[in-house]
Amino acid sequence: MTVGRRALLTASLVLPFASAAARAAWTRPATVVPDAKVPLWPHGHVVPPPGLIERVVQRSDDPDASDRMIEGITCPRLDIFRPARPNGAAVILAPGGGYRYVVIDKEGYELARWLKERGVTVYVLFYRLPGDGWTNGADVPLADAQRAVRLVRSRAGADDIDPGRVAFGGFSAGGQVATSLLTRFDARVYAPVDAADALPARPDAVAAIYPVVSMDPAIAHAVSREKLIGANPGAAREALYSPERNVRADQPPLWLVHAEDDDVVRIDNSVRLRDAARAIHARCEAHFFERGGHGFGLMKSAGLPVAIWPDLLWRWLGSHGIV
Repeated sequence: MTVGRRALLTASLVLPFASAAARAAWTRPATVVPDAKVPLWPHGHVVPPPGLIERVVQRSDDPDASDRMIEGITCPRLDIFRPARPNGAAVILAPGGGYRYVVIDKEGYELARWLKERGVTVYVLFYRLPGDGWTNGADVPLADAQRAVRLVRSRAGADDIDPGRVAFGGFSAGGQVATSLLTRFDARVYAPVDAADALPARPDAVAAIYPVVSMDPAIAHAVSREKLIGANPGAAREALYSPERNVRADQPPLWLVHAEDDDVVRIDNSVRLRDAARAIHARCEAHFFERGGHGFGLMKSAGLPVAIWPDLLWRWLGSHGIV
């Protein structure tokens, strides 16, 4: 039987608005397990602060919908998802968690599975948290993000990827990691440790999904702000860690998505960053939706117009030669 192009298009538009049971069957992932895990730094380079203990917490009581988080990350790392037929693209994902923890499933493994099915090699980044007592704590998420890009490029042969097609995406506080990398990819926030650090840390594209961006207390996510720069930062410190105030002509192409009704991270974060990028004629595509709240990821967007966001992201990555 031949299915026409119009029928396929109709099916793709109807599916997000199907019955609740149908949506659940479509969106609920099977158990997702990474194909490999690699430490971000050489053995012994990262020494955890005294008393810091890494712990995984399960936040869901639904056995078919895992929602785990990691507290007290002591060993920053990449969980790798390898497709059966790699298309050469690599995407690094930084999940959110308000800089208090890093979620695993909702903003990490879910999208990793979706991208892996489409031929992308995915690296879920579990980055150090600035409030956990690390030296120069405000810079450790950015240091881990820079290192992740460099390490992924150094693994191009082993992972069958193109080192010139490496994108970085972040959710919520992970979006602050991503947008900090957007504007400070070449900031010296750590000393080189091996050959990988000779490679560029500038990603080829950056995506930020309902991101924390600004440290302006008028719009900042209060918990993320305090964890990152403290309760009473000076004006210069506040500006340095506000990506919308550090946009630059050579930053990577940027993609944004946010819901107008986000009551956790105000949409103003994305709007300000979009406007700042536009003001310097930097490449930026933004999608703002009426409904979706915060943390919609893949599963919580079902049945809403915002459910199309992964497809919009995919098309944008394609337009920039990533996928």
